[in-house]
Amino acid sequence: MAAVDTARLSPLEVAKAALAEKPDGVVETIAAEAGVTPAEILAILPPDCVTIAPSEAFEPIWTHLSGWGDVLTIVHTKDVVLEVVGALPPGSIGHGWFNIHGDSPVGGHIRIDHCRSVAFVDRMFHGRRSLSVWFMNGEGAAMLKIFVRRDAQKTLIAEQVDQFEQLRSQYRDVVSG
Repeated sequence: MAAVDTARLSPLEVAKAALAEKPDGVVETIAAEAGVTPAEILAILPPDCVTIAPSEAFEPIWTHLSGWGDVLTIVHTKDVVLEVVGALPPGSIGHGWFNIHGDSPVGGHIRIDHCRSVAFVDRMFHGRRSLSVWFMNGEGAAMLKIFVRRDAQKTLIAEQVDQFEQLRSQYRDVVSG
């Protein structure tokens, strides 16, 4: 961000300047460099880019996503970006966890009580439209993200785009608390 003197800016102002310079950058990278959370970055994106659903919508959203076929699941921490392609198995709650098991490379256990919101993100990423569903924790980070897949020509899969837009529309006017 050489074009902007960030010495006297607040962390959020630094983040806004970074987004202005590279609006399709990696949210987690912009957040880390500005000293804010990914949730704070999502909050300053244009309103048509992010729709927030309450944490109570975790299960119905997951159930809907499990019908999309193969999706790209990403877990992004400061140490690793793990990408897995496969269908999301249905899940069930047990012992404080949302347990996912099935005939898929995606499986495991999610601390459902750590989910504070679910964000539908529709933004450009490296010059291409990207659609994803982020399960956000109380620290303002994504627990995991589910992406609409691309075909061999790197075009978003139309059926999944339709499913994303239909699901997102259910939460357009919902304000999470």
